[in-house]
Formats: sequence, C-alpha cells, structure tokens
Amino acid sequence: MPGLKDRIADAGYGLGWGLVCKLPETWTSRTFQFFADLTWRREGPRVQVLESNLVRVLGPDVDGKDLRAASRAVLRNYARYWLEVFRLPLMPVDHLVEGMYDPDGAAKIILDLAASGRGLVITLPHMGNWDQAGAWIITKGAASFTSVAERLKPESVYERFVAFREGLGFEVIPASGGVRPFGILAERLRAGKIVILPADRDVTGSGIEVDFFGEKAKMMAGPAALSVLTGAALLPATLWFTEDGWGVRVGAEITQPAEGTRSEKIAAMTQDLAAYFEQGIREHPHDWLMLQKVFVADLDPERQARAAARAARSGQASKDQHGQAKLAGPDPLAGQEAP
Repeated sequence: MPGLKDRIADAGYGLGWGLVCKLPETWTSRTFQFFADLTWRREGPRVQVLESNLVRVLGPDVDGKDLRAASRAVLRNYARYWLEVFRLPLMPVDHLVEGMYDPDGAAKIILDLAASGRGLVITLPHMGNWDQAGAWIITKGAASFTSVAERLKPESVYERFVAFREGLGFEVIPASGGVRPFGILAERLRAGKIVILPADRDVTGSGIEVDFFGEKAKMMAGPAALSVLTGAALLPATLWFTEDGWGVRVGAEITQPAEGTRSEKIAAMTQDLAAYFEQGIREHPHDWLMLQKVFVADLDPERQARAAARAARSGQASKDQHGQAKLAGPDPLAGQEAP
C-alpha cells in the first residue's frame, strides 16, 4: 500500500492535472510561465546544469546575458511542454495535425517504412513536445508505437502517465521492475512495429561515448543496438516548438557499417545519431529541454561507476521467452527513459 506521503502527492498531482484541463488556457499558460521564470531566477542546480549544456551549444564565448536569456527561453519551453501534455487530451484533432510543421515529409517517410513491414526505430533528443509528436503520428495513420518509461515515484503518478500515454495509443514498457525492455522491443521490431526512444543522455552507465558539440558525451546504446540486432531501420528525428504549434524533421536512415564487430557498428551508428542531434539542436537551441548532465566532463565518475556496475549486474542475456537470442551483455535499455 502507498504511504501517506505518496497518497498526498498523487492527490495533489491529480488535482493539478484536473485544474489545468478545466481552467482557461490563457490562465494556465501565464501560471506555468510564471513558475518557469521563478525557477530561472533562483538559478538552482538544474538551471546551472542547463546553462552548462547551453554553453556547449552556443559556444564558450557566449555572453553571460545571452546565456541567461537562452536558459530562460528553454525553461519557458519546458513549462509549455508540461502544459501541453496536461491539455493534450483536450486538443482538437485538427490542431494536433495542422499545427505540426513537417517541411520534409516526416510523416510520409515514417508511414511508408511502417507499411513496408520492416521494423522502425525512431530516436530523438529531448526536444520539443514528444508526446504531441507521438499522438500526431498515430493520428496521421500509424497503428501504434512502443516506448519505455522510467518508473516515477510515487507509483500512482507513474501509473497516471502510463494510462495517459496508452490512451493516446502508445504502448509503454516499464524500464525496471523485473522487465527487460530490450527483448520486448526487439520482438516488436521483428513484428514490423515502430519503436520510439530518446538517446541523447545515458542513464544506464553502459552508454556510448560520442563526440558532441566538440566534447565527449555519453548517449544511449539501445536504439542502435536494436537496429543492429533486428535489422530494423534507424531514423533520427528532431522536434521543436513554433509560435503556435510544433515542428518535426527526420533524417536519412542510419545504416549499419559494412565492417566491424557488433559493438563497433553500434558505436558508429550512435555517433551518427549524435551528429544529427547536434545539427538539430544548433538550429533550435531553446527547444533542447536538457536539464541533466550529458557531457563526460560534468559527470560524477563515482556515480557513473555505480551505474555501470548496476547495468553489468542486469546479467548476460541468453534467450527470451520466445527463444530468440538477445544482445549479450548488460541490457542497453536498462533505465531507459520514455521520450
């Protein structure tokens, strides 16, 4: 049974969600922006991490005033993301579809690949509104897609988010709790389904080190590993906010190198993802909602070592419940976040 603290948190969360859906959007928008600005002015640890990330994007010579303005814009967009998530069930379908700026035909690229019967891994950084983008692609004709969600505390809040996303047509797999998401996602891909995963921050301790904005960073190995193991197409994507809607772009398929070991292929493909993300983030720096540490220079070595040990203890993979071989070594998606 959940404790009193968890029950209070769940009740408060549910009440807040309900109020956001009932109050006029202009009121809630101003309220969310107020709290974004309040967080920005306090310059707490998360804001400091955000600005450290932004220095890499904007360049080491960025003026302090410009950096502060950029971090404020990011926090306002982050607040906008949460407001839109809460109000997404109320959003008219025509606005959901017509509000998406799709300059390169991302929807057609995705739907054509899905119709071919080949599995498809779409991977993206934490940019724009990924929940809206998922609802948009389902509205455009995708049957569904599968992703992974990190368990939140209290558990009831996690269950609310799972129910919300499943109500939009997503399939959500928990990242922990005795479930190995990598094997389940591999099954979906072998069945020709779509999987959507973020990859711009390693949360497993077993991620891939890549060159990113001229520095070393660690990113998730899972998307590339799934592609290598199952033969699914790997598409990078970026998202951003427009004044009254959203934007989406997908890149060319990232193909497996002709030579090299499995690990070398995964590393090369993850580096290609990083290069695509870097380009998209440079074009829309205020839409990269990254308030966590990404760059190796910022990471705590001891914490990374503990994370790597946990990933290693997840065990050597052998056979899944259908007798299909999994990727040997730690689960590349252990601790994977949902987009």
